[in-house]
Parts: sequence; C-alpha cells; structure tokens
Amino acid sequence: MELDHPSPRRRITRLALWLAVAGALIVIGVNELGHAQSKQTLQTLAERFERRLIVSRLWRQMLEAEAGQRGYLLTGRDSYLAPYRAAQLEIEQGIQSLKGLHVDEQQLVPQIADVEETTRQKLAELAATLDLYQKEPGADGPWRELMMSDIGREKMDELRRAISQLIEDETLRIRASGKEAFGALQRNRHVINALALLALLALALFLRNVQRLDRAQLSHDLALRTERDRLEATVIHRTGELTELTRHLQHAREDERSRLARELHDEMGALLTAAKLEAARLKRGLGAMPPEVAERLRQLNETLDRGIALKRRIIEDLRPSSLSNLGLVAALEIQAREFAQRAEVAVRTVLQPVALDADAQMTVYRLVQESLTNVAKYARASDVTISLLPQDGQVMVAVVDNGVGFDTASVRTTAHGLLGMRYRVEAEGGRLQVDSVPGQGCQVRAWLPPECVAQPVSP
Repeated sequence: MELDHPSPRRRITRLALWLAVAGALIVIGVNELGHAQSKQTLQTLAERFERRLIVSRLWRQMLEAEAGQRGYLLTGRDSYLAPYRAAQLEIEQGIQSLKGLHVDEQQLVPQIADVEETTRQKLAELAATLDLYQKEPGADGPWRELMMSDIGREKMDELRRAISQLIEDETLRIRASGKEAFGALQRNRHVINALALLALLALALFLRNVQRLDRAQLSHDLALRTERDRLEATVIHRTGELTELTRHLQHAREDERSRLARELHDEMGALLTAAKLEAARLKRGLGAMPPEVAERLRQLNETLDRGIALKRRIIEDLRPSSLSNLGLVAALEIQAREFAQRAEVAVRTVLQPVALDADAQMTVYRLVQESLTNVAKYARASDVTISLLPQDGQVMVAVVDNGVGFDTASVRTTAHGLLGMRYRVEAEGGRLQVDSVPGQGCQVRAWLPPECVAQPVSP
C-alpha cells in the first residue's frame, strides 16, 4: 500500500499553523505573566498606600484626641470630650486596620509594633491625666503637674518619629514598586514587540513560500495543460484516423458486397437460368411422361424458382438495387413493405425526399435495416414507424417501435448492432441517439450533417 505523502504546500501550511499556535501560546504566556506581575505590584502598591493613609490618619486622630483632652482640662466643658472619645475610638480602629494589613516586608513588623506601642502609651497618658482631673478638678491638682511635665511631649515626639519613619519607608517602597511595575511593563512591551516582529517575519517567509509554491503550481498546471492539449490533439488525430479507417472499411465492405452481388447475379444467375432452360427442354423432349417423372420435373422447377428468389434476396441484401435504381425513399418503402409481410408487423412510413450523397443514403438504408432486424429479434412490437425528414438543415431518420424496450444504461458491450450503427453514423459526421425505457418501446434516431447533403451539379 502506498503512503500518502503530503504536498509541499500542505507541509508549509501545517508548519505555519504550528508556528502560529506556538507564537500565540508564547504571547498568551507573556501576557499572563505580565498581568500576574502587574497585579501583584498593584496590590502591593495599594496596600502600601493604605498603610501610609492609616498611619497619617492615626497621627491626625492622635492630635485631635490630645486637643480634645487639653480643651476639656482647660475649660472643664464636656463638649471637648466628644472629639476626644471619637478620636480615641478611631485610633483603636486604625491600629486594628494597620495590624490587619498583610506585611510583606519583615522590617515593617518592628516599625508597626513601635507605632502601636507609642500610640497606646500616649493614649494611656491622656487617660491618666483625665482620671486625675476628674478626681481633683482643681487648678492646682496633680493632673496639672502631669500635664505640664514632658511625658506627653516626649510620647508625641516618639510617635511623630515612628510615624514619620514608617511613612518615609513606605514612600520609598512605593517608588520602588512603581519603578518595578514600570520595568515589568517595559519588558512585556519589548517582548510583545519582538514577538510581533517575529510574527511579521514568519508571515513574510510564509507568503514568500506560498508565492513560490504558487509559481511552481502554475508551472506544473501549465505543463499539465500542455500535455493535456497534446494528448487531446493526439486523440483527435487518432479519432480522425479511426473514423477515416471506419469509413474506408465500410466502403470496402459495401464494394465487396457489390462485387459479390454482381458475381451472384452473373454467375449464379446464369447457372440457375441455364438449369431452368434445360429443365424446360427436358420436359418438352420427353413428351408424355409418367406421373412420377412429371412430379419430379415440377418439383425441380419449383426448387429452381426458390433458388432464383433466394439469389435475388441475397443480392438485394448485399446491394439493394432499389436504392441505386429508384432512390432512397422508394428503397425504404420497399424495405418497410417486405418487413411488414415477413414479420407480420404494422409498419408506417413518413418519408420525404432529401438530397443525400450515395454514402449517406447507404448509411440511412443500413440504419433502418439494422433497426428493423432488432425489432424482429427482440422488440416483440406490433407497430413500427419509419421517418425520413429534413430538420434544421440536417436530415433526420428515425425508427420507432412500441415493443418491450430495454434499459439503455445496461446495454451490453457485445451489442454490436447498436455499436455498428453508431460508428457508421459518426463516420459520416452524424449523431445517433437511442431512447428506450423497459415496457415503453424504443426510438432510434440519427441526424446527418449538411456535409452529407448532395450538392447540385452546375449545368
């Protein structure tokens, strides 16, 4: 079994497809990797911005808490405690939010713990001062000594330093993350541009190979077309030679039939006529004869008559004298009448005089003769119509019967009768058409071209 080797175009197309798939997978991989890196970087940046915002808000709320506490201590009004308590609650929430953020750098852990510890110490100092004021609200109470000491300022300075350091470190990390994100975007941009250039290069190479294959295919098609034209010309030439040979063989066969007909007419006719005369002379010479001898002479005369009739029928089959002496229409009428008598079939004729040369007339006569022979052998028909009509500058001859018909698609190759009719008609440049359906009879029609029409002789 032969292997089915792919064509060069198919191999290149398959390679281009695999390269396109590989390029697409690489682009998708690079894009997904860049997306993951960018997503991680943006998430880190968002967390650092959130941490810096929380720390800044924590410092502001601590200032509000201290301002509310100092206002209450100086005025004794409870309205100053509301900002203090609100700031205290928000500070606690800010500390919890700061602790809840994901800490991705280990150096942030002690900084956040320092901010939390300093904040709680400052809140404790504020709460202690309020407790002392509420126990001894006088102007010279112990709360004043605690407030006037440097403990509160020191705690605020420590908190300021811790928060400032944390904010500064976060700002530096945000800048670094921004540079990293920008670098990742640049790298992805360069990789995608490089892949795009490679894709364009691959596309250019693919198109060049396709053009090369197209040129090779065109050259191959041209060679095939040239070879096909050569073979068609050879076939036409050989067909012309075979047609000419067929015409020559038909002419040779008709000439041989004419020669045999002449010899039968001359030689056998002379012999049978001589035998007929000798029998008549013998009958006169014997005079009165016994009955047995007279019967034998009568049978001899009848046998000679049948021989003469057989000779005449054979000669007519070989070379119909009616065609040469009376013309095509009369010859077809005689043929139809004899076939009707012999086969006991109703035969109708629709015949019009047409101008055909001698070869074409013989072709029409033989076509009708072969068709009637097929009707007698196979058709089992009760009605036959023979037509000879001019049609569109051509001559149309048809033999139509109402017999059993046959399937034209299943005609055996050994059906030499139809094949011989087709070759005889095509040798004259005509066209034969056989239409038949089982149970619906058969139609044999032929058209002879204008070249077969006899040209009138100029006076």
